[in-house]
Amino acid sequence: MHLKSFIPVFLLTGAAFFAQTKNDIIVPNENLITENIPAIPKSLNEKIKKYTESRSANFTAIHPNGKELIMVTRFASTNQLHHLTQPLGNRKQITFFDEPVNSADFEPTEGKYLVYSKDIGGNEFGQLFKLDLNSMESTLLTDGGRSQNGGMRWKKDGSGFYFSSTKRNGGDRDIYFMNPLKPNETKLILEVKGGGWGISDISEDGKKLIIGEYVSANESHLYLFDTETKKLEPITDRNEKQIVQSSAKFAKNSDEIWYVTDRDNEFKRLALMNLKTKKINYFTTEIPWEVSGLSLSKDKSKIAFEINESGLNKLYLMDTSTKKYSEIKGLAVGLINGTAFTKDGKSLFFAQSTYDSSSDIYKLDLATNKIERWTDSEQGEMPKADMSKPKLIEWTSFDKMKISGFYYPVSKKFTGKRPVLINIHGGPEGQSMASSLGSNNYYTNEMGVALIYPNVRGSSGFGKTYIASDNGFNRMNSVKDIDSLLDWIAKQPELDKDRIMIMGGSYGGFMTLATAYEYADRIRCSVDVVGISDFNTFLKNTEEYRRDLRRAEYGDERDPKMSEFFTKIAPLNNTDKIKKPMFIIQGTNDPRVPVTEAMQMRDKLKAQGNTVWYLEAKNEGHGFRKKENVDYQRLAVIKFMQEYLLN
Repeated sequence: MHLKSFIPVFLLTGAAFFAQTKNDIIVPNENLITENIPAIPKSLNEKIKKYTESRSANFTAIHPNGKELIMVTRFASTNQLHHLTQPLGNRKQITFFDEPVNSADFEPTEGKYLVYSKDIGGNEFGQLFKLDLNSMESTLLTDGGRSQNGGMRWKKDGSGFYFSSTKRNGGDRDIYFMNPLKPNETKLILEVKGGGWGISDISEDGKKLIIGEYVSANESHLYLFDTETKKLEPITDRNEKQIVQSSAKFAKNSDEIWYVTDRDNEFKRLALMNLKTKKINYFTTEIPWEVSGLSLSKDKSKIAFEINESGLNKLYLMDTSTKKYSEIKGLAVGLINGTAFTKDGKSLFFAQSTYDSSSDIYKLDLATNKIERWTDSEQGEMPKADMSKPKLIEWTSFDKMKISGFYYPVSKKFTGKRPVLINIHGGPEGQSMASSLGSNNYYTNEMGVALIYPNVRGSSGFGKTYIASDNGFNRMNSVKDIDSLLDWIAKQPELDKDRIMIMGGSYGGFMTLATAYEYADRIRCSVDVVGISDFNTFLKNTEEYRRDLRRAEYGDERDPKMSEFFTKIAPLNNTDKIKKPMFIIQGTNDPRVPVTEAMQMRDKLKAQGNTVWYLEAKNEGHGFRKKENVDYQRLAVIKFMQEYLLN
């Protein structure tokens, strides 16, 4: 609700009181549309400030000299690129946009310029720009329109890069070649059908590309593309379904590729395939967890790969000649957010976060195994002692399937049964991991609200059976996993089963809306962030480049039986069962879950007299990324919790 709506109330107590009150409340910025959100006092903003000023650091490019890098962090409203030349050195900001910049690549021979990607207002139509590091001038390289451009792979000689783009028709992600010094000469080299195509690697001589095709979280394929003959040959069999084959890199022997696959196994393994014989050797079978990512050194003698152990990462190093590997010791228990070898292969950069620190950049000397810290990101005024440490929890769902998640307890200063916020990830193939709560430590340390982040069926990291177990007509089984979690909460002596709030984003937003009507009597309130309110309308209106990719997960709305199922389970069609207050949050420019999904849910709840708060940001997309919007959203959610969860 806008401030002017309060004027008649304030006038009853005099103009002086109105002026004082106006100065004491948070006024939403001009990009925010608010409905029914009551006045938020500035005193609340002051109270949470020590929790909201932390930042993180991730690297996006290593200079060819291996001694400096481009990193991403935030000092003002959004993430921007910074130049770092030494461990714990000064971070020199080199981009200054209202929109966030989260990725960049050095020209690979001399590193005189960068190519980076940026969109507008969260619309995800990323455009490529060249940044000259001498003049600091940026030049637009792509069409500047409603196309997605990215996934760059440089030729080793720096003469240009291959990238993917949807510019031909908005739906198919084709492969192009560009010399960034002559962007007008950009060439389309491979037309494809579908939005899931990308470039995995480029051969040493620049004549061959490994092309990946993402079909769904359960299926992906690999191809070999000859840049001279323009011939695309399958590496894997497109007729084989439900096998993940990704992260492919050319091996030292050019007839072999390293990649990650769950072929003939529950978990994704590191594998080596001979392209001529199609023989595959597997190397991580004895590790009963997912290989979640890999990096190959420039000389192809070493591989760094991460293992995802139920929401925590371990980092391993392999010698590609002996095929022996071992865990890198000395790392804190936490999450690995990216790895890359220096050009000389002597060092490995990686980013890591823990429950009590956000992401920071480290450098591992491979000869000495010495780990050197390169950034030390500020945590605001949050003492580590005030940060909640996650506990891995498990419960049994309706069909005896084991479900797990992370439980963040409240500060020990609180007594009695504590209210609970259940926060459900998106995807649905996302995964909640043992990360830092960051600003959400305010809930556990100041409000006494416990947090639970469940990994319902369909989450990644737990094997191919688990990730596929919510597909199509099994969609509501994941909602039942939350019902079982509510049962688990009821058995915990320190938790209050009568004060539970459900919150989630994207697919987690659908889960939030679905639990609101399925278990209305078991919850107090709900916060839906960019959530799907009807799969039929969602699939009709989501951007074309991703529509078929989502159909592979959710089902095809063009099938009458599936459409009928979507109609039956749609929260939009079950609003009569929703009894508790709802807060809906949305970005106007969201290309994934269009703003219409939020608007139709809001309007129907309002029409039937439900309590519904609404927040929309005109300069955001699939979730808020600008700090002023994030801050207001957080304040409004806290106010909502004070009104409907804590009382």
